[in-house]
Amino acid sequence: MVVLYFKRFFQTLDFYFKLFVAFIPAVFFGLLFGKKIDALLENPVTVAVSLVLGGIILLKVDDWFTPKEETQTTDKISYLTALKIGLFQCLAMIPGVSRSGASIIGGMSQKLSRTTAAEFSFFLAVPTMLGATVKKCYDYYKDGFVLSDQQINLLIIGNIVAFIVAMLAIKSFIGYLSKHGFKMFGYYRIIAGTAILIIHFCILKLTTI
Repeated sequence: MVVLYFKRFFQTLDFYFKLFVAFIPAVFFGLLFGKKIDALLENPVTVAVSLVLGGIILLKVDDWFTPKEETQTTDKISYLTALKIGLFQCLAMIPGVSRSGASIIGGMSQKLSRTTAAEFSFFLAVPTMLGATVKKCYDYYKDGFVLSDQQINLLIIGNIVAFIVAMLAIKSFIGYLSKHGFKMFGYYRIIAGTAILIIHFCILKLTTI
């Protein structure tokens, strides 16, 4: 995101303060419910239900929110709007809820266009993902674990691949979203969530025979 929107990311201090305000809720709720969130990650039913419910919401979101024409750039977002988007982002702490989807819907609920909401969501991903990574690394080392050379190499390769994929995906995602909306993503989530539920309960049934 920083590479793709280099000039726009390095804006005024006011823009960074807004990103910080939007980032604060994730810090608060992440520290407060971190262990419970990790426990939920092990429950496939939670993930599947979140996928299905999120998909239903994505099918309807374009009908629910109508953007104001005057708020079409990220630098015009107010501090209150930034905070509300940050609160919506916290919904992604529920396994199966998309971080970008939650924050984009949060932006649209504040009358931002799909494009502006998506761009701010990706800008917000920078401090959010960085903060989460630092926290996980700190917890890892605090528990006495040390990364091996092989693990470090895998992390480097993984980050390079993620960088390339993100470069290709972000532009195409925002372009598609601005023209077509969320319906395709909604159907995908419903199908994926339903498939997980079917597989999960089929496995449970087989193990009880």
